[in-house]
Amino acid sequence: MAIPEKDLRLVRKIFEDKDERIPERIRLGNHFVDDFIFEDQDQEAADIPINALRVIFNIISIISSEQFRPDDRPKQLSLFDQEFETENNIFASIKIRNNKISPSGSTKQVVEAYEFLARFKMGWYKSVNFKGKEIKTFGGLISTPSYDERGYTSFLISSYWLKKLMIIPEYNYILYNLVYNIRNNKHIIFAIWLSKLPEGGTMMKLSSLNKKFGLNYKTANDFCFKFLKTAKININRYNNLSFNYHYKGDFIFIHPFYTKKITGVDIPEHTAGKSKITRRLYYFSKRYGLEQREMLQFSYQYQTIPQTRQLIEKAFSEFIRINRLKGIKSTNFQGTAFLNKIQELIIQLYRETKMGEILPNGYPVIL
Repeated sequence: MAIPEKDLRLVRKIFEDKDERIPERIRLGNHFVDDFIFEDQDQEAADIPINALRVIFNIISIISSEQFRPDDRPKQLSLFDQEFETENNIFASIKIRNNKISPSGSTKQVVEAYEFLARFKMGWYKSVNFKGKEIKTFGGLISTPSYDERGYTSFLISSYWLKKLMIIPEYNYILYNLVYNIRNNKHIIFAIWLSKLPEGGTMMKLSSLNKKFGLNYKTANDFCFKFLKTAKININRYNNLSFNYHYKGDFIFIHPFYTKKITGVDIPEHTAGKSKITRRLYYFSKRYGLEQREMLQFSYQYQTIPQTRQLIEKAFSEFIRINRLKGIKSTNFQGTAFLNKIQELIIQLYRETKMGEILPNGYPVIL
């Protein structure tokens, strides 16, 4: 009898939880956050239980020494492709102490956490390797959890998700102990989302925030004082990044700010109105008629990731060059029309890079 393709799993690497040292923070790649924790289509947050979040944080902690930005270590990217993206259904094996998932020692909590991650988003995933070959993997984030050693759980993680966790062209720091200090899983997911916001903050409708975090508050006042207020209390106590909030009508404004410095983490100074970045964004908004809503995504991408900012500037230079050749004033393109032109050029320039060859749809989205 033929063995189903989904059962043919090849293990290429073994990671073990050997280090007793507790990390202060971990690096969450934006591609993983956007694809796993938030749904791509509508950017809704998944309702991931607290113990399953602990599994995710510990996976990242264990593989942290092998995380890298492809622009910094292109050879490492090639090695990853050779190791994990030459055949279908390639996996890594990871082993985690059970007491890191359930400090109280509850076997039920451990089992439920792994069962959730094995079933969540289970399906076929495809990626394209550096040779242009399509690689297919079946499963969820983890597969086949088992107790092969007392006090530990071992499981497989697919090359598809491992790639998003390990190769992190864009990432944000998050404190490792959040999943132990904060008991509300939605507050942790909110903290992860908060880490992705630009320093200028964001403005969203009540309906959008309700949808994003799976909530059902009737008014902006209820959302602020029943969800954001309690989240802020937890975040102020246990996180280095907090936020202020207010609302006007159905619109809710959220402004992140750092409360303290964590060892080894560079915290940007908030110099609103004075920094080159702020002045540059002001230039774009005034010259090309960008309204506040049009600026939200654009300013987030420009402010947050230096590599993305460079790509936007290259796209803008190309935009100016093309218009000069055509004898067109660049200011003929205003608002969304301007952003659409820059987005087209970003996609074109991104796909010419090494990262663009591997993840052709991983380009920054500015509108």
